[in-house]
Amino acid sequence: MNAAYATLQFQLSPGGHFRWFWGDIMSDDAVKGGSGDNDVNDLLKLETFQGPVNTTLLEGEWSANYEGIYRANVVLEKVPGIDMDGKLKARILGEAKFIRAWNYYNLVTIFGGVPLADKVLAPSEYNIPRATAEQIWDFIEKDLKEASADLWKKSDYEPKDLGRITKGSAQALLAKTYLWRKKWAEAKAVTETIISSNEYTLVPKYEDIFTLDGENNAESIFEIQYMNASGGNWGRNNANEGTFTNVFTRARGQFGGFGFNIPTQNFVDEFFKEGFEDPRLKSTVFRVGDAMGDRGIFTIEATGGLPYLYYSKKYFNNKSEEAPFGDPAPNGGSNDRVLRYADVLLMHAESSFQAGDQNAARNSLNKVRARVSIPAISSSGNDLLGAIYRERRLELGLESHRFFDLVRTGQAPAVLGSLGFKAGTNELFPIPQSQILSTNGALTQNPGYN
Repeated sequence: MNAAYATLQFQLSPGGHFRWFWGDIMSDDAVKGGSGDNDVNDLLKLETFQGPVNTTLLEGEWSANYEGIYRANVVLEKVPGIDMDGKLKARILGEAKFIRAWNYYNLVTIFGGVPLADKVLAPSEYNIPRATAEQIWDFIEKDLKEASADLWKKSDYEPKDLGRITKGSAQALLAKTYLWRKKWAEAKAVTETIISSNEYTLVPKYEDIFTLDGENNAESIFEIQYMNASGGNWGRNNANEGTFTNVFTRARGQFGGFGFNIPTQNFVDEFFKEGFEDPRLKSTVFRVGDAMGDRGIFTIEATGGLPYLYYSKKYFNNKSEEAPFGDPAPNGGSNDRVLRYADVLLMHAESSFQAGDQNAARNSLNKVRARVSIPAISSSGNDLLGAIYRERRLELGLESHRFFDLVRTGQAPAVLGSLGFKAGTNELFPIPQSQILSTNGALTQNPGYN
């Protein structure tokens, strides 16, 4: 089971693949950044919706997810025959089903229909064709429903199990699955189950969520755990327990980072659209003149003269928080906040609206807004739905949700069209060409890609 958990941490296997690649850089919230266009040029091509199909960035995402699926399948094959405590066995099987579902969720939202491996495959079974996206979604739903039934509540775990997958984790990912499938009543019901469980609350101060002390806090539903003393390296990171996100998203120059995932002006401007500065901006983005923790004041000169006016703040780490030994770059300690209670409240707001319950939608939306002391929303109809979508952008900004929210809600062509997005093609990314070749053509490419 620990080996299956380890795959959640993969970020360089074999090529760099981070959730913020797909969720932020491919959206209108961020651009690639780095030292210039030639710094990971394939990422620039992907964010401008030009392919390519033969990049390790796609291969890395594909391979990491299938490694997670394989390891989960090993657990699901071997554990049922073990003579052990029944409650613990059920929990372990639930954790494995969640991990399998999580990996398929990543695959289907990035690539669409993919090969479905519901067991450990023999070599003769490797060249299987793609299942349909609907078949993958059905499989995800089944795994998450079964996992939800057997996983323990967050409050049932001892401190030594901090970070394990919980019943709420499976329910929240199931809710997100329902939203993708426009199963509004089901999404409303499962988010209400999470809300009424009283297992989660919004932390009082938004600015505390992404601090070191804010890890695994009261609103944390699913975090991928990282540590700053893992001794990880720059190879294929099967044994890495530290994150590369800290160094990749930190500013260059005196700040010692690589300067990727640069917030756009359009994203920053959104925080001023109501006639005041939304207080979440200062916890989301560094602006010129801000103190970048204990690393110094952000000036253009201090970053080596790079022209970026903004940097992501949510996965910033202080110099004092770096690994105590080894290379600090591959040993960042910031957990990846994947699912938060605020996300659940906004999923409840969206599904309630779509199910015809606008009062419930406003109530959940305004709980999120009240946390940062901004005016409640009183609108209805399409204005209310737009407010919910906008709240997701502000509340969850630079947390790898935006591109997928735009695709899921049908807004991507209008919002991303000027960046090169083409409806009917760019909702999905290309299948790695290496996989098509290695399966002797059993896999087929997504429409619109050569």
